[in-house]
Amino acid sequence: MRMTIAALALLLFLLPLCRAAVVDDVPKAPPAPAAWPFFAFCHDTHDAKKRSLAEQAALLKELGYDGAGHLWLGQVPERLKTLDEAGLKLYQVYVQIDLAPGKQAFDPKLKEVAALLKGRDTQIAVLVAGLGPSDPAGDARAVEGVRQIADIAREAGLKVVLYPHSGFWLEKVEDALRVVKKADRPNLGVMFNLCHWLKVDEEKNLRPLLTAAMPYLWAVSIHGADKADEIHAGKGNWIQPLGSGSFDVPALLALLKELGYKGPIGLQCYGIGGDAREHLARSMAAWKKMNEKPAEAK
Repeated sequence: MRMTIAALALLLFLLPLCRAAVVDDVPKAPPAPAAWPFFAFCHDTHDAKKRSLAEQAALLKELGYDGAGHLWLGQVPERLKTLDEAGLKLYQVYVQIDLAPGKQAFDPKLKEVAALLKGRDTQIAVLVAGLGPSDPAGDARAVEGVRQIADIAREAGLKVVLYPHSGFWLEKVEDALRVVKKADRPNLGVMFNLCHWLKVDEEKNLRPLLTAAMPYLWAVSIHGADKADEIHAGKGNWIQPLGSGSFDVPALLALLKELGYKGPIGLQCYGIGGDAREHLARSMAAWKKMNEKPAEAK
């Protein structure tokens, strides 16, 4: 009887240790990835309050944005100063290439701006206009201009993303991929812009398009919107605060996550009128909700 009690006592002593060992041997699930960095751009173009750069930075900080994008090459020092003071990041600066004959390819001020951005991990987002949409006759001049911009950016340790814009020469993600491959620069990638994609493509093409773009996809922009077929029919609302419209933005985010997208996500605000505080707050509330519970990719 004594031997049985002793054996039982030993078993009770060892059992928790065995359980701990078993638990330690089980592979632990990786932590859930943090939400993508979320910044706003074109939030100042139609703001009824006409906020100064300092006021814009304070508003973005208050509402929980990670930073901002900056349209064109003017006032970049002021934008940097105000974002720095608010503890925010400048995610992108936009510049345009003009392919029209006799036109200067791009603003030479880019060299000065790139030097200011050195060490900041800011992207140079490039729009390309001047010829008809997707016209292959513009490839050679586009590749030349993109290479020049990429080389300027590389000296400052910056990346460049090609920004597809409906109605411009570089209109589609496919155009951007074609130019990126021809230009062959290690710091050159592409951006997916929901609003411009909805204008020129069909939703059934979203998954194969993003899958093909993923090795080069370094930036994405989103917003609320109606479905592509509604927009093509002239009945849809193109750019709305996030959380509005019939297009399934959570499914887009789920697809990006499934495909392994790691870059920042910008909130496109162009053309949204009224007080920017109102639509920026609505979009931030929708963004937080979308990141609470993952949707299913389509």
